[in-house]
Amino acid sequence: MQQAVKVVGIGGSSRPGSTAEQGLRVVLAEAARLGAEVSLIGGAELVMPLYDPRAVSLSPEAHRMLAAITAADGVVLASPAYHGTLSGLLKNALDYTEELRGDSRPYLTGRAVGCLSVGQGWQGAVTTLGALRDVVHALRGWSTPLGVAMNSLNAGFTATGECDDPHIQGQLTAMAGQVVDFAEAHRALRATALQAR
Repeated sequence: MQQAVKVVGIGGSSRPGSTAEQGLRVVLAEAARLGAEVSLIGGAELVMPLYDPRAVSLSPEAHRMLAAITAADGVVLASPAYHGTLSGLLKNALDYTEELRGDSRPYLTGRAVGCLSVGQGWQGAVTTLGALRDVVHALRGWSTPLGVAMNSLNAGFTATGECDDPHIQGQLTAMAGQVVDFAEAHRALRATALQAR
């Protein structure tokens, strides 16, 4: 039996249970339902020293996040909209992927990446989604065709963890499907390429 693909969710804010984190949990729950092995790095786990490429050692949080990305077949990024772009917390975390530059799959290479942005209004949510997708491309990841921008003035989450806007809930689960599908297809492609050598 083939091992499940691994999907890691990174994001949210320093506030546990933030709207961005709740959306991220919906995506990960659907990925798990589809058979992926999922993990979440959010809240306090994202609070790391400002990335310094000259640093001699990394924090335990940075080591954990980098290990999760290295092992991942797919990634989901979620950010609140801060002044029209992703939060400094998430940007700093992603800066740490510079430590993966020498890996066999550097940065986010070969990984499907779903992007979720949450803003108190459409303008911030949409511009943040664009910024997330730009960062994913710069890190050599494959953005899923569907990215999700959520206006928290119009939608939130129920006590059971689902989005109270059925359209957004559907988008979150569809994006999860795209991450898992790509991860499975890319893993199979890599395995075929290795067998052909």
